Amino acid sequence: MTPVQIATAVLSLIAGIGIFLIACTMMSSNLESVSSNKLKQLFARTSKSKLVGVGIGAVATAAIQSSGATTVMVIGFVNAGIMSLMQAATIIYGANIGTTITGQITALGMFDNAISTGIVFATFAGIGAFIMAFAKKDLVKKIGGILAGFGMLFVGLDMMSASMETFAALDSVKNFLASITNPILLVLIGTILTAIIQSSSVMTSVAITMVFTGLINLDQGIYLTMGSNIGSCVVAIIAGLTSSTNAKRTALLHLLFNVSGVVIFMLVAMMMREISKAVNPTKIITFGYLFEKMFPGVPQTQLAMFHTIFNVITVIIMLPLTNLSVKLVCKILPDKKKKDEQPAEHFYYIDEHMLSTPPIAVQQTKNEIVNMAEIALNNYDLACDVICTLDYSQIEKFRQNENELNFLNKEIARFVVKLSKLEMNDADHNYLATTFHTITDLERVGDYAENIIEYADKLKESDQKFSDVAISEVRNLQSRINDLFQKVMKAYVNNDAASLDEANVIEDEIDDITEAMGANHIERLRAGDCTPDVGAQYLSLASNSERVADHFINVGKSINGTTKKKD
Repeated sequence: MTPVQIATAVLSLIAGIGIFLIACTMMSSNLESVSSNKLKQLFARTSKSKLVGVGIGAVATAAIQSSGATTVMVIGFVNAGIMSLMQAATIIYGANIGTTITGQITALGMFDNAISTGIVFATFAGIGAFIMAFAKKDLVKKIGGILAGFGMLFVGLDMMSASMETFAALDSVKNFLASITNPILLVLIGTILTAIIQSSSVMTSVAITMVFTGLINLDQGIYLTMGSNIGSCVVAIIAGLTSSTNAKRTALLHLLFNVSGVVIFMLVAMMMREISKAVNPTKIITFGYLFEKMFPGVPQTQLAMFHTIFNVITVIIMLPLTNLSVKLVCKILPDKKKKDEQPAEHFYYIDEHMLSTPPIAVQQTKNEIVNMAEIALNNYDLACDVICTLDYSQIEKFRQNENELNFLNKEIARFVVKLSKLEMNDADHNYLATTFHTITDLERVGDYAENIIEYADKLKESDQKFSDVAISEVRNLQSRINDLFQKVMKAYVNNDAASLDEANVIEDEIDDITEAMGANHIERLRAGDCTPDVGAQYLSLASNSERVADHFINVGKSINGTTKKKD
């Protein structure tokens, strides 16, 4: 074989892997875009049944052709508080089954009939490209992208197969690959290569192609495929790094599941080998031997079926142990102590990785805004505590909250600008349009809380304080604003118009309370029970509190697409 032929084979292999990887990405992104809203609804309705969770994970992954995308979506749901860790575990288990469909498609494309199956499928690339070029509707273009990606899979496979047939004819290459027989080393190679290309589907398809062309034997392909399962966890781990503790636990669950499956099968393989060797040294039983007997003459199907059966059996073993697995990851990654959660200026729910899945990113945005609202209310409560008691022991917490509110106001807006440019349904677009006003309302609540702290400073400087009666009135007002906040948040989170109506009733009551506070203050002035200086701070507090209630009401009204009604 000439150097030119060898160089051509190398370039063909690189090109084939590249085309296959692009095809997987194209199929996955278009499938995810077409079905993401339905997947969101599907995931959000996941019941407590473990089998249902596995089924949803398998179907979703088979639909979007990417276990990595499914796992990242699940991590996003956990991070957004939509899904429990237990539900996430079962969906991830199912994703490992669903991802085996790519291997089955790869094996199917390698059957040689009168007309090659792979060539027939490859024509979809041309059909899809034609649709993408001339279609006017975005949905039709995405369907074209799915078809083009599907066809390109087989173009890439054909190039890989042709190049590997060239390598298979080289004794030096075959002898080198044949020398790599250590199962642990092969698993490690599969893990590393998958981690690099970040796609277990591509790695499995490469292994199937190598087995089909005779470049490696079936047992080698099996261990490479097992390694690819571990390497596939890299995407989830990266997605979980900047997320909540529960999201990190989800990524760890994924790793624990895949490593456990590999360890179990490695132990079974070792026992089969040793037992068969003891019984008959000339007939050593391996997984490769078993699958050759089960599916004779079709090496590509043998490896594809092993991949499917491997994941199904791992799910059967691990599913009853889900509760134990969840407890284990919670022990490894315990909840942060309150003192560890104090530093300000960070997101609690928003994850930049989720911009690739807009429906989840929208939900994370809503959760982050609820978090911002709770911080704003907390600062209002702290300010009321300070002005009523003149105890500044919580002022550091107040300042941290203030910094966090400023950060969230700026960074949520930045995130929403990015998110708004992505494709999503009208309801999500309409919701995002209201968020800029909502975060401004919440930032204003923080400003009014800061005003109240300044009024407290003036009281302390003049060595004066509110009377017991005045403090009682302030506490009553504060309590009703907290009641209003609970109704507003229920309305905001659940799009609950009835709760908003209840909040409006409380808001009218707050207006009456602040009006009565002013009248009561005048009476105290006349009776000599209050001084004008103290009274000025008291009335300012009442006025600012009324505006706090107005801004919270504005947040609730955003569920109807209404922005600002009161200022």
